[in-house]
Amino acid sequence: MKIILPVAGKGTRLRPHTFSKPKSLMSVAGKTVLSHIIESLLKINGAEFIFIVDEKGDVIKDFVNKKYDIDAEYVVQSEQLGPSHAVWLAKDFVKDGDDVLVVFNDTIAVTDYSKITEQCEDWDGMIYVCRTSDPQRFGIVDRDEDKSIKRIVEKPKEYIGDLAVVGAYYFKDGPAFMEACDEMIKKEQIERGEYYMNFPIYSLIKNGAKFRAKMVDLWLDCGKPETLLETNKGLLAMNCITKGVQFLNDSLIFPPVYIAESAIVRNSLIGPNVSIGEGVNVSDCKITNSIVDDGAILEGINLGDSIIGQNASALGNARRLNIGDHSVVDFRK
Repeated sequence: MKIILPVAGKGTRLRPHTFSKPKSLMSVAGKTVLSHIIESLLKINGAEFIFIVDEKGDVIKDFVNKKYDIDAEYVVQSEQLGPSHAVWLAKDFVKDGDDVLVVFNDTIAVTDYSKITEQCEDWDGMIYVCRTSDPQRFGIVDRDEDKSIKRIVEKPKEYIGDLAVVGAYYFKDGPAFMEACDEMIKKEQIERGEYYMNFPIYSLIKNGAKFRAKMVDLWLDCGKPETLLETNKGLLAMNCITKGVQFLNDSLIFPPVYIAESAIVRNSLIGPNVSIGEGVNVSDCKITNSIVDDGAILEGINLGDSIIGQNASALGNARRLNIGDHSVVDFRK
């Protein structure tokens, strides 16, 4: 199986953090978004990874090579023309007999990808979905009476259903999917200035392919600061083992919380819903519902609903911060 991971997005909604790193390397619940995604895919035997990166793709390559022993190729998307354009750039790596799984990195979908083959035995592919109360915000699948997918409509103005596409797609016939992408590019099937996944999928459906909608267990958004904090909260709750107030030296910990082993926490109240990365130094603080990335220094602050970048410093009195890597905020007199 070829797994295509488009990670070239600029992440403008996550600035200032994405001025210094790709959005897929944002931390949440003790890992980067990309790590959460890759580790959910490692259960697939014999998978080969293809990363679609931007001109700064060496950052992604270095991260992956350092963390994982996987077969991987890297393709540069020099001009960002939309989701399916990014996927189309991997066409030279998809050979006869390959199946293809595409997973985008704006969200984390909690599902068991190792069961793809058995779940798709009688289908030509699967589109992973989750129910939403706000269909006009997402791509929505429209289904026939036999539950097969008729089409995907991006941000429909009229109600056609509540099954939102979560950014994961499986194609049993990889070359056929890439041929449909080729057709899309040749015909310049652009919507709102971008190539979307609905174009090649609809082309395959017109030619007789049958796709099923596969519900995920959980769908967590990582595209904005406020949703990243919600995702942090959800993942911490999923992985929390301890219950009740815990003691860490002279500090009180209110689960769910993630604290890296190399972090130092002194005389502080931490939690709930706090993620503290490697090498962080926290003293005389109260922190709730926040992400503190690797190497940050926090001293004497009351912090909530905040994201603190790598090697950033926040000193003195504060309530809410969203500061990028290597920033310094000093409220001390």
